Amino acid sequence: MAAYVMIGSGGHARVLADALASNGIALAAVVSPDAELSSDFGDLQHIRDDDEFLAETSRECLLINGVGTVGDVRVRRGLYERFIAAGFRFASVIHRSAVISAKVHVGAGVQVMAGAVVQAGAQLGANCIVNTGALIDHDCRIGAHAHVAPGACLSGHVAVGDAAHIGAGATVIQGRTIGDGAIVGAGAVVIAHVPAASVVVGVPARAIERNA
Repeated sequence: MAAYVMIGSGGHARVLADALASNGIALAAVVSPDAELSSDFGDLQHIRDDDEFLAETSRECLLINGVGTVGDVRVRRGLYERFIAAGFRFASVIHRSAVISAKVHVGAGVQVMAGAVVQAGAQLGANCIVNTGALIDHDCRIGAHAHVAPGACLSGHVAVGDAAHIGAGATVIQGRTIGDGAIVGAGAVVIAHVPAASVVVGVPARAIERNA
């Protein structure tokens, strides 16, 4: 059985470690520049330097992307792409309390947190996050590196583009498209298509200017 290694040690990484434990999977090590690890990681091996890890670690281990996102996926995406290019693989993490249809396509490195529901025909792109209690109905498509935040609700046939962010508690009605890199603010209700790289907030959701 391959060893599991967490990349990152913040809040998202701690939640992932708990999700792994819910499935009886133990971590072997944590890669993080932090001087000390949270007690949640116990006495795991602590590797502080990415380059050292890349140079000395067997590609047989499975990585867990412990870097979360808050509307900006660049760090998480960059980490994923760097380690993939170096020959590593990322494991998907699905909390045992999540409900996922057997007819869902799950890409590499997907993370589905506690209480989430993903219905038949949905597609989850590589390195995406379906966070705590999120609801994804039938035939939705979640792009690579996208983040569906806690409590968000996507009705059927919603398409979420690569690296898009659906904020906590947001709702997207059926058949709508959220473009690549777009951000849907927390609590927004989306009733129209959202263009790529735009930001929408409110009820109903309306576009606002995006800060650089």
